[in-house]
Amino acid sequence: MKKSLRRIVLVVQFILLPLLISGVFADPPGPPGPGGDPGGSGGIPVGGPIDDGIGILLALGITYGCFKIYEIWKKRAALKQEESV
Repeated sequence: MKKSLRRIVLVVQFILLPLLISGVFADPPGPPGPGGDPGGSGGIPVGGPIDDGIGILLALGITYGCFKIYEIWKKRAALKQEESV
C-alpha cells in the first residue's frame, strides 16, 4: 500500500511540476528601440519574473510540514501499539 501510494504521489508530482514551472521563464525581448540616438545605451532591459519562486517554496514547505506530521503520527501509532501489547 505504501509503495503504491509513493508511486502515485511521485507520478503526480512529475506531471504537475512542469505546469507550475512554466511561469518562471523570462519574457522574450521586445522590439528594438528607435534609432537616431548614438549616445543612448539601448532599449529598456527586460527582466525575468522573480515572484514565481515563492509558490514553489510554499509548496515545498507545505510538503515538508505534511511529512513531519506524518512522522509524528507514525511514532504515536507505534507507541500506542507497544503500550497495548
